[in-house]
Amino acid sequence: MDGDFAETELRPPAPVGADDPRVEAFRLLLGIVDRLREPDGCPWDREQTLESMTPHLVEEAHELAEAIEADQDESITGEAGDLLLNVLLVARIAQDDERFDLTRVCEAICAKLIRRHPHVFGDAQAEDSAQVLDRWEQIKKAERTEADEDSSALAGIPRGMPALLRAMRVSGKAVTAGFRWSDVAGSLDKLREEMGELEAALPPEALASLGSPDLDSGDWKAIDHELGDVLMAAAFLSSYLGRDPETLLKRALIRFEKRFRAMESDLDGDLQRGLDELVVAWNQVKQREG
Repeated sequence: MDGDFAETELRPPAPVGADDPRVEAFRLLLGIVDRLREPDGCPWDREQTLESMTPHLVEEAHELAEAIEADQDESITGEAGDLLLNVLLVARIAQDDERFDLTRVCEAICAKLIRRHPHVFGDAQAEDSAQVLDRWEQIKKAERTEADEDSSALAGIPRGMPALLRAMRVSGKAVTAGFRWSDVAGSLDKLREEMGELEAALPPEALASLGSPDLDSGDWKAIDHELGDVLMAAAFLSSYLGRDPETLLKRALIRFEKRFRAMESDLDGDLQRGLDELVVAWNQVKQREG
C-alpha cells in the first residue's frame, strides 16, 4: 500500500484476560445462542436465515439509535444487547450453513482495525481525528485497489442506507477526497443556488396551488430534480457544519409533533379553522416553550 503506513510494522495488542468479566458474560451469551439453534432449541431461532434476519438487524439498530437519542442508559443497555444478539445469530446461522463462523468474523474485524490504525498499532503518526479519517480512507482505497474492487473515493457506502445518512457519508467522503468548498459559506451559497433553481422550475400554477398541482410530466421531472438537489444541499450543509442531518431532522419532527399536539389540545381538537387562527395558536405554543 502507498503512504507511510505501508512500511509500518503492526503490533497487535494482547488479548484480554480470561478472568475479564466481559469474557465470562460473552461466553454465556454464546452458549445461549448455540442452545437456541440446537435441534431441540427454539423453533423460531432455528427457522431463521441470513435473509430473514436482515429486517431484524435494521430494526434493532434503529431502536438502539432511538435509545441513545433519548439518553436512557437502561434502554441503551437493552437495545445494545438486542443488536448484539442478532449479530451473533447471523454468525451462528452462517456457521450452521457452513459459510463462515464467529471466529472468522472476529479475526476479520481485528485484522481490519489493526491495519487501519497504524498510528496505534504501528509507528505512524496522527495529530488529530481528521488525519485519522483521512488515513483510514487512504488505507481503505488501497485495500480495494489490491482486491480489484471499486476504488472510488465514494465506494463502500450502502445504497440501502437512509437517504440523509447516505448524504452525510457521501459528503464526508467527497470532502476527504478534496472535493469541498473552502468554507461553510460556500456550502450555504450552494443551498441558496439550489433554492433559486427550484423556484425557477416551479410554474406559476404550481406556486398558486393549494395542493399537488396538475402539471405535465416535464414540469414534474424538473421539480423533482431541483427539489432533490435542495434536500441534498441542505444535508451537505449539515455535514459541513459537523452535524448529523438524520438526527437534526428527527429532532425537528419531534418538535413539530409536540407543538402540533399542543395546538390541537389548545383548540380542543378542532382544526377546522382559518389558517390565521391556526398560525396564532401555533405561535402561542412556541412562545410557551420559551
